[in-house]
Amino acid sequence: MLQQILYSFLPLLFLVASCSERGTDSSQAEFTEEQALVNIDTAGLSKATFAGGCFWCTEAYFERLEGVEAVISGYSGGTKPNPTYSEVSAGSTNYAESVQVYYNPDKISFSELVEVFFATHDPTTLNRQGPDIGKQYRSIAFYRTPEEKKIIVDYINKLEQSGAYQNDIVTSVEPFKKFWQAEEYHQDYYERNPNDPYVTSVARPKVQKFESNYHNKLKSEYMN
Repeated sequence: MLQQILYSFLPLLFLVASCSERGTDSSQAEFTEEQALVNIDTAGLSKATFAGGCFWCTEAYFERLEGVEAVISGYSGGTKPNPTYSEVSAGSTNYAESVQVYYNPDKISFSELVEVFFATHDPTTLNRQGPDIGKQYRSIAFYRTPEEKKIIVDYINKLEQSGAYQNDIVTSVEPFKKFWQAEEYHQDYYERNPNDPYVTSVARPKVQKFESNYHNKLKSEYMN
């Protein structure tokens, strides 16, 4: 199974520092959606929001997909206005590290995004992804319409019936309420920090495995 292939290297995760121990400077001003999308024409694009562990990795996966025009790292699932990275990573809020995906539904479907989401993290570990521990790393699939909720629930049922995982899926399926952009230095972190130890030890092997398994869905610049 794809999920089993992707997680064959998970033991490596326990040998390196966690995402929460890096980039903890929260002194920057609030980073707005307008800044994040300054070079993107969002007309006709749809949005999808997912939380699947450290957003540095999650962002990198979705950015590589053909039909995805932009991905923003941020926080969702909580209620406090203007959360900061230091607050979220300390577990003092109910937010989870999340990504907001802007995609062209004529090129890629919500169903395909859901498939990628479940294939690129472990949905059976509660409040944890590898070395990253805490509710800020919990698995959440957000929906904006009843149709999206049905797609998510049906896919979870399909995974469970297939026996893809030994343990039960604990992904929370929640209505989308609010997404807060993370600080600017978190955006495109994978691309902008190729020598970061977390990137080289954790993120890069996972992204390379993803590129291999989803080669037919990648943008041309990622087809090596």
